[in-house]
Amino acid sequence: MALTFDDLLARARSLPRGGRRAVLGIAGSPGAGKTTLAERLVRELNGAAEPWVAHVPMDGFHLADVELERLGRRDRKGAPDTFDAAGYAALLRRLHEDTDGETVYAPGFERVLEQPIAGAVPVEPTARLVVTEGNYLLLGTGAWVQVRTQLDEVWFCELDEPERLRRLIARHEEFGKPHDEAVAWVLRSDQRNAELVATTRDRADLVVPVAALPTPHEPPTARAGA
Repeated sequence: MALTFDDLLARARSLPRGGRRAVLGIAGSPGAGKTTLAERLVRELNGAAEPWVAHVPMDGFHLADVELERLGRRDRKGAPDTFDAAGYAALLRRLHEDTDGETVYAPGFERVLEQPIAGAVPVEPTARLVVTEGNYLLLGTGAWVQVRTQLDEVWFCELDEPERLRRLIARHEEFGKPHDEAVAWVLRSDQRNAELVATTRDRADLVVPVAALPTPHEPPTARAGA
């Protein structure tokens, strides 16, 4: 039987056990639908009840442009070494261990400015499931190895290549890049990163097929929360 979005909801809902907080990772190449899936899961699971699911994207751990310039990596923004992977792993560990009993603040990412913003994402003590998403959750090098140890499960989004490229180009255009510049960036920088991410697919606990992925801007349904 083909996997459906309802199956994903049920699987995500079952991750927190015994009162402990769980962390679900969603990986995949740029433009594969990670953020769309994460946002839809959080919205549907929370429903109209008290929110018990939080969304913490990896993108908040982008290094700022000024630091990328200093390191000589500005033209490779989005590559694994343009993130603070160790900082991301440390935050996930704090969220996973859930010992503070206080609101934890994670950084966000402003797509218009293309810059990280500190303290933009609150995770309340009542959150029993944290959904995090990013390209490199399954990468087996450097500090990214520490990231995987803090994730109860990792799902890998798999989208048809032409559609993935179309969505990615459209996203760059939406946030201000002219069409030719968007295409050039996708085929140069994003595609190189996508090829690396594709090599991590087999490390995922679940590969999410196209049929189970919500489409961008798809309206919410009336599904119940926890």
